[in-house]
Amino acid sequence: MKFKANDYKPNEILFFIRQNTGKTQAEFAKTIHKSKDWQQSNELGRTNYLFKDLLELANKYNIEIIIQEKKKNSNGTKEQ
Repeated sequence: MKFKANDYKPNEILFFIRQNTGKTQAEFAKTIHKSKDWQQSNELGRTNYLFKDLLELANKYNIEIIIQEKKKNSNGTKEQ
């Protein structure tokens, strides 16, 4: 799975990862010792998961996270 994370909200990223596994919210959350309510709340955007949770999911499902510096414009500022 490959997508540009900057183009999505945290809840959408979590949903995409879960959707890619084919698991229900309860099954997916259980793999990192969380509840279905935790998963649902994060997917709906009511709460935001921690980066450590994302790293745990990445390790569990063999997902590579790449953090890349944004390119600079000709005037020296970083692109948004």
